[in-house]
Formats: sequence, structure tokens, C-alpha cells
Amino acid sequence: MPDTLAKNRVIPAPSHPLDPLTQDEIRRAATAIRAAYDLGAGMMFETISLREPEKNVVQAFRPGAPVPRVAFVCAFDRNNGKVYEALVDLANGKVMNWHHVPDVRPRILIDDINLVGEVARADPRFQAALAKRGITDIDRVQVDPWSAGNYGLPDEEGRRLSHTFCWYRSEKNDNGYAHPIEGLCAVIDLDRAEVLRIDDYGAAETPMENRNYAARFRDVFRDDVKPLEIVQADGPSFTVEGNEVRWQKWRFRVGFNAREGLVLHTIGYEDGGRLRPVLHRAALSEMVVPYGHPGSGHFRKNAFDVGEYGIGVLANSLTLGCDCLGAIRYFDAWLADSKGDPYKIESAVCLHEEDFGILWKHTDLFTGEVDVRRARRLVVSSISTIGNYEYGLFWYFHQDGSIHFEMKATGILNTAALKPGERPDYGTIVSPGVYAHYHQHIFNMRLDVAIDGERNRVVEVDTVALPEGPDNPYANAFTVRETVLKTEQGAQRNVDFNAARFWKILSADSRNRMGQPTGYKLVPLSPVPIFSGAQSMVAKRAAFMTRQLWVTAYHPDEMYAAGRYPNQSSGGDGLPAWTAADRPLVDTDIVVWHSFGLHHIPRPEDFPVQPVTTSGFTLHPVGFFSENPALDVPPAKSSMSCCVG
Repeated sequence: MPDTLAKNRVIPAPSHPLDPLTQDEIRRAATAIRAAYDLGAGMMFETISLREPEKNVVQAFRPGAPVPRVAFVCAFDRNNGKVYEALVDLANGKVMNWHHVPDVRPRILIDDINLVGEVARADPRFQAALAKRGITDIDRVQVDPWSAGNYGLPDEEGRRLSHTFCWYRSEKNDNGYAHPIEGLCAVIDLDRAEVLRIDDYGAAETPMENRNYAARFRDVFRDDVKPLEIVQADGPSFTVEGNEVRWQKWRFRVGFNAREGLVLHTIGYEDGGRLRPVLHRAALSEMVVPYGHPGSGHFRKNAFDVGEYGIGVLANSLTLGCDCLGAIRYFDAWLADSKGDPYKIESAVCLHEEDFGILWKHTDLFTGEVDVRRARRLVVSSISTIGNYEYGLFWYFHQDGSIHFEMKATGILNTAALKPGERPDYGTIVSPGVYAHYHQHIFNMRLDVAIDGERNRVVEVDTVALPEGPDNPYANAFTVRETVLKTEQGAQRNVDFNAARFWKILSADSRNRMGQPTGYKLVPLSPVPIFSGAQSMVAKRAAFMTRQLWVTAYHPDEMYAAGRYPNQSSGGDGLPAWTAADRPLVDTDIVVWHSFGLHHIPRPEDFPVQPVTTSGFTLHPVGFFSENPALDVPPAKSSMSCCVG
């Protein structure tokens, strides 16, 4: 909902070219579009976000200088399905560019999510299918909207659709996912607000066992949990000015938009009196959740939660003591609704620091002297609720110069019902009569690298065992084999566990004291093999998941691994289309794309609410420094005697 009180507040002006759009800028962009290209009553705004300036503009910017501001706008007409893109110069409120984008569909909006249930429940065919299952209280039926994908069905051609699955709530706050209404799927035409088709695959009895998880349904809790308090009497070690964060030697900017959610810009490390760039931009590019059931409508479960819904739109307002703990700095997010009006997600991003155990330690066995340092890390996080799942995006900055990204998945499993005596082939029974399908969560992170500048290369590093022989008489020798990934086709790579494979991103222009190129290495922590066939629709549309590494030559318009418009696409967009050019990658401006994820074979312990499970990757300095950069971390004041021998 738009913030109706905002017009009476002081609106801070952007102070940097990468600052997200303000409330006022969103309103100005929408006003300019309506004035020049009003589409009438069916006009909807999919996106109003910052059009980020070119890198040279960002690098040349100095505080106090004029701030260039351009908005990117995607709008569409619900009456005919036509999609338009525009750029708006916010300084003068003028539309710089307006053009029709043929044969695409915008993402599913909040309006659509609310609409789907209303339309389905009002349809007589849907009501009749429920009645066959003994369900007459229509208002208790929970209808979840799913992106429809593209399966070449003639009656779906040219329409913007949502596919649905249903559950039953015995009361308002009931856990509906404990009561799946099996085999009933409505296909909704979102623009016409009507049911296109009812797909009824046959009923199973709706399980009705109470499986509520919230505290309001419980009166017995474990009693051995003592308070654990985080106290920073002198405040945190970070400083925030606008959207810029400084923490010890790290410096970066926090951004946010409707599609990607949390974005980090201009990440650098202060070393020897200068700020050394590491990443120009880092954000979740896309994700897909393919399910492994081949029938009963479940084959359509393969949501692209970034490109089809927008992980930023669905971000939570975070709560102190629950989502974040300690001395917290929050960032609000301003987004645009479907009418182009601004609204605010309060506390969409959380910034704090936390203890992280031992940073480094050594005990001298000959003298008994002990040196140890405690580690702390800076945490930047955001959490989004997308249907039944929550996804937490957590960036960690460490004192040794490393960066760790962690995706935390929790929420509720997507469920289906079993017929009496049925044993599931494609899932795990998690409650009597209820099973959860085998599925995966596959993410793709776009890393616009800038290791000591824009001229970088990627080197694949494999560890190889040497054959036994005169040079290896004890068969214990192994070494590394390095391969420069020279072109985009050759840089489509997968993890090799037998080679302990990782990838280095090296500077073309900078060397450490030993004469080695400075760099960072990408360490894959959560590679996921895919089990969707090469000809499956999800593999065609989410080709990014077929490789753990892609590298592209930088282009400002190449932002999303499955393309700008994955909703109901036929596939081939994004990374496979761009890399077909096979552009050179050596000592130039490159972008690294890393696919990783969760292979989820559900457990009973994942229900009725799933404990957090994680996936991610790390970026470690490799030759970026000439020695351990954490040598200057001071001993902990409260335990000086144990930290220094």
C-alpha cells in the first residue's frame, strides 16, 4: 500500500548515483510516463527502479557534485497485454525513451497474487470440483498462485497466466499446508481476471490433522533456555552515511530494488592508504525451484522467484531480536506499486556485526606462548517470503578480506495429499496423508568483479595427482593445473570434486610483493547437479542451472541469468543467448555468474515448519595481499591475558 503520510515528510535527496530511487523520484517517473504515454484504465507498472549509471560515471563521481538520476520503467496494458519499457530523466521529468517489447510477459504483481484466490473461489467450476471433495466452505480454501511456465498449450497462447494449487484452512490462522486439496488446479487469466480452465486430476481425501507450528497454538515450551544477550556498550564498529557502509577496512554501498532485492555496490578494501576495488556490483540474478513430480499438475512447479515475482517486492520488514540481534542499523526500501505510487518496506535490510569464533591462533610448543585473535564479521541481510518459503540473503564480510554469501531457506514445505495406502514415488511423507515433493532450489549470483580494477581474467584451478614413477616414487605427489578461461563458450564450467576445483579471478594490472597477480578465488560450497532433462521446459528456461560457472564480457544490459522476462518464456534467453557470441574474456571487464543451491529430499523434521538450511559460496583473497591481512586485529580487551602470551 502507498505510504499516505509520506507527502508530509522531509524527502532526502539522493547523494550518490547508485542510491535507490526515493519516494519522490518514483512518483516523478510515473507522472512523466502517464503524461507522455498514458495507456488508459488498463495501465499497470511492473517496475520503476534506478537505471544505474555507467561505471565511469560512478568512478568519477565526487561528493557534492550533481547526481545523475535516470529511472527505468516497465509498464503494460492489461487490456491487450502489450509491454513497454522507458527511461525517465528525473532531473527534468522527461521520458528519454519509450518502446514496445514484443512477445514478453511482465512478472506477477502483488495485485495478481491477491486476485488469483478471489477469481478461483468465485468460479462455479472450481466450486463444483471442491464439492466433489466434500468442501463447501469456499472461504476456507487457500489458493496459491504459481507462475504458469510455458507448455505449448493452445488455449494458453498469448495470455498472462497463473497456475494454482489449493489447501484448506480450518480457521484463519491454520497451517493450510497440512491440508492439501489434491488434484485441483485452476488456470487463471490475470489480465481478464477470469478462470481460463479447471484441471482436475482426481481427488484424494483432504488430510485434516492439526499440524500448526506457531507459538499461539502451543502452551508447552522447553524451559532450559537462558537469556543470550548481545551487548555493544560503545556501539558497533561500522559507520553508515547515506547508503555507504564502512566497517574496519571494508567499504561498500547498500542498494535495493523490486526484482533483485538486496544489492551491494562498489565493494572495496582499504589497504595501505588506498581503497582497492573487489566487486563493482553483487546481486542475486535469478533462482528456480524445479519439483520432481511428473503428474497431477505438479510438473508445472518450477517458479523463477526473482524474475517471475520479485524477491525485493516480497521482502519482510525485519524485527529486532527476532530477525537481527545486536546493535542494528536498518535500511528502508522504497518501491512502486502497480499504479506507480511509492510505498515503503520498513527495515528491509539489516546491518550488524557478530562474533565469529577464532580468527587465528598459534601456540609456540617450545616457549608456551599463545597468540589468538577473536574474529568478528559484518552481516548484511534481507529476508523475503515467497509463497510457502522464506529466503534469507546474508552477506558476510570478514576481517581476513574474505566475503561469504549464504542463502538461508526456511518456511513451509509445499505439500500434496495421498490416497489411502498410497506410497509416494516422488516425495516424503511428512504427516499422515501428506507428502512433500523432492525438489531443488537453484540460485544464480551475478558478480560484476573488479579485482584491483576492471581488467580481469578467470583461471580454473584443478588439483591433480601425479603418476607414480621416478619423479614420484612414493606416489604421494600432487600439484595444480591452471587453465585460463579465454572465451564465453569455454568458460561454461562445472565443479569437479575429484580435482577440488575452484576459480581465480585475477587482475591484469596489479601484482603483490612476490610478483603474483592479485586476485580472489571463488570457492563453490553448494554445487547442485540438475535432474531435469535437457529437453525439459525448466532446463530450457533456466539454462543457467546447468553450469556452476558462467563468465561473460561486461555489458550493462546483461543483468539476469534467465533474461529480463522469464515469465512464461520459451527459453534460450539470458546467459545462453549472450554467450553464443563467444566474446573474449582475458584481461577485460568481465562478469562472473555462479550457480549454487539446495538439493531438497524432504524429511519429516522439515514439517510443519522447516528449520533453516543453507547454501552459498565464498570469495577468498588469493595473492590480493602479500601476507595475512588480519595481523593487525587487536587482542580482545576483556581477555587480554589469554590472547597474547
